[in-house]
Amino acid sequence: MITIRERPITHWLPITKKEVEQRGWDEVDVILISGDAYVDHPSFGTAVIGRIIESEGFRVAIIPQPNWRDDLRDFKKLGKPKYFFGVTAGCMDSMVNHYTANKRLRSNDSYTPGGEAGFRPDYATTVYTRILKEIYPDVPVLIGGIEASLRRVTHYDYWQDRLMPTILEDSGADLLVYGMGEQPLREILRLVKSGVPLNQVREVNQIAYMDDTTDVPEHESWSTVSLASHEVCLQDKLKYAANFKIVEVESNKWQANRILQKVGNRTLVINPPFKTMDEAEMDKSFDLPYTRLPHPKYKNRGPIPAYDMIKFSVNMHRGCFGGCSFCTISAHQGKFVASRSEESIMKEVDEIAKHPEFKGYISDLGGPSANMYRMKGKDESICARCQAPSCINPVICSNLDTSHKPLTSIYQKVDAHPDIKKAFVGSGVRYDLLVDDFNKNNADGNHDEYMEQLVTRHVSGRLKVAPEHTSDATLKVMRKPSFKYFRKFKEKYDQIQDKHNLNQPLIPYFISSHPGCEEQDMANLAAETKDLGFRLEQVQDFTPTPMTVAEVIYYTGVHPYTLQPVHTAKTKEEKQNQNNYFFWYKNEFRGWIKNRLTKLGRPDLAKKLLSDTRADAVVEAPAKKQKSKFRKFRNS
Repeated sequence: MITIRERPITHWLPITKKEVEQRGWDEVDVILISGDAYVDHPSFGTAVIGRIIESEGFRVAIIPQPNWRDDLRDFKKLGKPKYFFGVTAGCMDSMVNHYTANKRLRSNDSYTPGGEAGFRPDYATTVYTRILKEIYPDVPVLIGGIEASLRRVTHYDYWQDRLMPTILEDSGADLLVYGMGEQPLREILRLVKSGVPLNQVREVNQIAYMDDTTDVPEHESWSTVSLASHEVCLQDKLKYAANFKIVEVESNKWQANRILQKVGNRTLVINPPFKTMDEAEMDKSFDLPYTRLPHPKYKNRGPIPAYDMIKFSVNMHRGCFGGCSFCTISAHQGKFVASRSEESIMKEVDEIAKHPEFKGYISDLGGPSANMYRMKGKDESICARCQAPSCINPVICSNLDTSHKPLTSIYQKVDAHPDIKKAFVGSGVRYDLLVDDFNKNNADGNHDEYMEQLVTRHVSGRLKVAPEHTSDATLKVMRKPSFKYFRKFKEKYDQIQDKHNLNQPLIPYFISSHPGCEEQDMANLAAETKDLGFRLEQVQDFTPTPMTVAEVIYYTGVHPYTLQPVHTAKTKEEKQNQNNYFFWYKNEFRGWIKNRLTKLGRPDLAKKLLSDTRADAVVEAPAKKQKSKFRKFRNS
């Protein structure tokens, strides 16, 4: 069995001058700067990008988590790259990584050895890029990853409570790749190899750049739409809200338009995205020669929590067609699902089985939503014309193939693998796809077959689902289905458990203080979940993150698609009041809840919440952690 120590250091991409020299290189073509520790695994974006650059014949090195506070020696240690620097904040927006919904500094960082905080700056993409531009003003800088991607246009920053311009303007970067980066990156690499300087790359899909004029000419292949300028947005919140609708629609189209936005005396240009990656392209990315291990330099610094959580997991697909208002998955990965082949997935299972620490248990067979594998439009010509941000809200599109048969087949094949004792589904399951009253496309019973397989073979004690709320008005703003469908799913789930004599609690996730949620809605949520036997723990408030519908509502007070007002809890007191209802079962909140609901004219709710009915039968379950650090940010 191979261990980390026994593997040659050249199995990893180099991160030190010594490792560069061990490869016999006197120069590096591309240097990547990352806010994360270097884990050579397909769930970590820097590793994916590095391996792609390597596969195109370039000499690539990585500088993970450079020190930005000292004499900047980390930024200088590998010298100047031949072609360009690539910069990413890491697998998460650095501000989401650093701060809670209450803007309190987090005490840990899951993408750092030992979980230690303090190894990356706030606004890491901007900080790293500015440093590089100061040290190497003549070397182009390409930025990407989720922080750059979701801050590519004028955006509201919750932590500074103000609108900020495109990150290209703030950072001074030459080029930005948005979304999942494989397709544009390969095109960029071929161009720079042919002699085109990075700062002159202009015709590649899925990139953004600043043009030095305010009069950008028409494009011969792409139609163009213009946004309200950054300066107009600063003066007019409605214009900012209207901008978002344009950006979201264009981001989710196969045949999208080029987007322009004036920023001062220059113009932001966002080229249309690539069409979603096909199976062969997905396989090519996942089948690169990853070691699937952290770099050996970290062996004495403690485990990397994000890696420990996913090292025995398999990411089978990307993208999510849910379009939830608070979520960044579709904004970054796209609403169309890109799936790997069964062969590629089973090959990764084989690789996991070789891991020196593997004991026979796969922690997750999943994706952003566990059960969207290979789901797509039946007639893709209809998808090519579609502009809807969600394929399942307010109803499931009649053109959407929601068959779970391919996923059930993979579960069964993994189960049959001789080295696998058990394979679990740790990603959240999109339960509404499994409710016949909501999803009518179950004529052959494939959803029931999937549920039986899931519940009896792949639940590790508890199953995560995300109803998010119980109020239909709030759920409408969230782009989520009525809570009645969660009740129906629970009935179906419990029937299967009873049939097989199982006791695997459902873990429902909820969000407090989401736009559209009134205080009484939270009281109702507490009462309804109590009635179902849940006791909610580990609650987290809503956090407005860039390029989401909910963020726009939070800042502007209106829905970007209707420009009509939407109530949002914004003050610390309002948010805390909503959050308190989760804890109806704690003695210290009982008096407050009774007085508060009496004041709101709802003594009936107080009686329902504070009675001892079913008090001994409740099941502990966490409220929604709005941003799963590990599942929702596996992004290149």
